Amino acid sequence: MDPTFDGDCRRCARIVNFLEAVRAKHPTYHAAPVAPLGERCAPLLVVGLAPGLHGANATGRPFTGDHAGILLFETLHAYGFSNQARGDRPGDGLKLINCRITNAVKCLPPANEPASAEINACNPYLAADLAVLPRPGAVVALGRIAHNAVLKALGRRQSAFAFGHGKLHELQTCFWLIDSYHCSRYNTQTKRLTPEMFGQVFFQARRLVGQA
Repeated sequence: MDPTFDGDCRRCARIVNFLEAVRAKHPTYHAAPVAPLGERCAPLLVVGLAPGLHGANATGRPFTGDHAGILLFETLHAYGFSNQARGDRPGDGLKLINCRITNAVKCLPPANEPASAEINACNPYLAADLAVLPRPGAVVALGRIAHNAVLKALGRRQSAFAFGHGKLHELQTCFWLIDSYHCSRYNTQTKRLTPEMFGQVFFQARRLVGQA
């Protein structure tokens, strides 16, 4: 059994019931836990919040079919972490390079807002991904929830590592956490997060793990 993912997971009753309703309304949607994308043991792990309703929840691949994926895949390609700048649908030829993408919560939660118990229920999967991250290795946390989930998975105190866009935290020797605002439609359209700001995050990641 893969410790980083369980496609049959039904730990969270609220999410299970919600996904059943989504599946009834959209019978072609994946509407189930979404597996990480990319090989285990990649030196860069990107951690998002949760699948989007009409994005990964529909396609079954993280950030695919979602507005947030546009900037993410463009930026990954620009810094050498993917073979192409688009990731519109499964089977489109996208391949990650020295990079893996996962979410703090593997299933779509109601209103895209996971409860604390649901984040905690998924945390062992994230911990399993972090346990095999090589050194040098880096994690890019997209948003505060992802940031806190990474710290929890590593047994670190959240108060010791405050979230802030572009902040770099050395959690262990040659092991860093880099914070970023989430590349959501709201953040990019309001210019809270610009392509230049996002690019700087992955420039840091490339600098830290570039020799891996």
